[in-house]
Amino acid sequence: MLQNLSRRLVVLNLAPVFRASQIRPYSDKNTKSVKFQPAPKKLKIYTKTGDKGTSSLFTGERRSKNDQVFEALGATDELSSNIGLAIGYAEEKNHPYVSQLQRIQCILQDIGSCVATPYSSARESHLQKVGFSGRHTEELEEWIDQYTDELPQLTNFILPGGGIISSQIHVCRAVCRRAERRISPLVAESECDPETLKYVNRLSDFLFTIARFAAKLEGRGETIYTRPDTRGGSDYSTTADGVWKKKK
Repeated sequence: MLQNLSRRLVVLNLAPVFRASQIRPYSDKNTKSVKFQPAPKKLKIYTKTGDKGTSSLFTGERRSKNDQVFEALGATDELSSNIGLAIGYAEEKNHPYVSQLQRIQCILQDIGSCVATPYSSARESHLQKVGFSGRHTEELEEWIDQYTDELPQLTNFILPGGGIISSQIHVCRAVCRRAERRISPLVAESECDPETLKYVNRLSDFLFTIARFAAKLEGRGETIYTRPDTRGGSDYSTTADGVWKKKK
């Protein structure tokens, strides 16, 4: 009786700190013991390791936060965040490309891993975890072709617009171009997989295409760029708000 009571007290005292993971019988098969493991520590969002203006790469190397690697990571993160906003708008209207944008966000995470693993400080064990497949770029090209078949032929430059969803996707496209400019020097210096640059380059084309597609789904017209001609005889005219559009 005392032995059982003692065992219960131990369990009660340790309960806030440990959790039961497995119950196994004693050899006499009449009593049971509990095996304990330390409870996992909560992960804090802040580490304080970057308070002096440096941050760590996947390889363990620390660099200044204004290093071109972090510029590329920041632009890629900003792109994914803007895509998230576009997804929020598009989900409200049940647009069909939402799952593709979500997949793109996942792939951008992989690109970030590649960027954060510069070849100059990476070991083979690092590189084995961050490979990037050219198949992702081919997939984008297939999507571009599919949506292009649903759109009128593009014969003029068009201005960003076409409703909230289309406009937000154009913002994504512009940020994507900036991410491409940030990744480009890393690839030129052989610090990053060239396939990542190809993907981001093609991604801006995909975003341009579905921006047009979103405008079509919303029944919005495309505003065509033209240099205003005041000499008369122009094929373009202004709307009530002063926007130049091609005459029908």
